Amino acid sequence: MQHQFSPNMLKTFRECPRKFDFRYLQNIQMPVNDDIFEFGKNIHALASYYLKKEFIDKMEKSLTAKEFEVWLYLKSCKYFAYDVINTEYNLSVRIGNHFFGGRLDALVKNENKYYILDYKTGTAPKNAKYDYQTMIYILAVSEFFKTNNITFVYLDLKNRTETNIEFNEVLGQEYKTNLLKISEEIENYESAPKKIECKNLETNPKNIFSCEYLTICY
Repeated sequence: MQHQFSPNMLKTFRECPRKFDFRYLQNIQMPVNDDIFEFGKNIHALASYYLKKEFIDKMEKSLTAKEFEVWLYLKSCKYFAYDVINTEYNLSVRIGNHFFGGRLDALVKNENKYYILDYKTGTAPKNAKYDYQTMIYILAVSEFFKTNNITFVYLDLKNRTETNIEFNEVLGQEYKTNLLKISEEIENYESAPKKIECKNLETNPKNIFSCEYLTICY
């Protein structure tokens, strides 16, 4: 069976196959923190309009003090002065029997180099080089634009830092291997779901709400 995998789907499966089952196979959606979601959504929307050179004065005035502070930092980054290819950009790449894709916050270009921008208003990945988002987005851009001259840029808006991942052919082959491996694991799980021990209960047994699915899982 052919699938379309997003970075979040793969992260969820790696975290807990049962959680993946609930969210993506049974389509059971649980409540999220609306404040955190709205904050990130506002910043991403503003960045997209700004890069498209649309009028944003009214949007800026509607920001909270915290949002405006974060926005000023993001707007001043050097990448926003580069040529804009697209924002909120949906791209996918076929690897093996499956498609892997997602939505890039922005893709910009300076001379012959492409920069994938990802704004993080929450937690940035601990191992950005091998984050599923990094692997999928870089491979998708490489395939679509026929180039390896790509840098993935994580902009951590909370800590005012950035992480850069430079792409090359060796890394590309490693990414493809990793994505093929987890897609095979998902296929095997779907064909014969197994009992999975809950890591949340093992590491934090007193906090039954450490996972939003825990109340319906056990």
